[in-house]
Amino acid sequence: MISETEFGELVNATFEDVEVGLDNVDSDLDYEAGGGVLTVTFENGTTMVFSRQPPVRQLWLAARSGGFHYEYDADAGDWRNTRDGSLLRPFVVEQMRAQGEIEFQWP
Repeated sequence: MISETEFGELVNATFEDVEVGLDNVDSDLDYEAGGGVLTVTFENGTTMVFSRQPPVRQLWLAARSGGFHYEYDADAGDWRNTRDGSLLRPFVVEQMRAQGEIEFQWP
């Protein structure tokens, strides 16, 4: 298991990447980060919530399509879904398109 410090750095970097990607989207969406949570509110009123879970070293994502838990996979350089093994980045791109109707790209 990764250290708490490394976990915090990885989550912070992920949140920063999401924020930078959202800043480059041509849409009137809003996002807010604080208290270990990043909340994205789309024009259609739906939200996606990314939250850090330090005790289990996981990043959780709540979206219209459900709740998802991710653990960091150093070999992949991405967060891996604990249920189906899929990676966070492609999933977020897909969900941003499906839920928020935006073309999101990781920086």
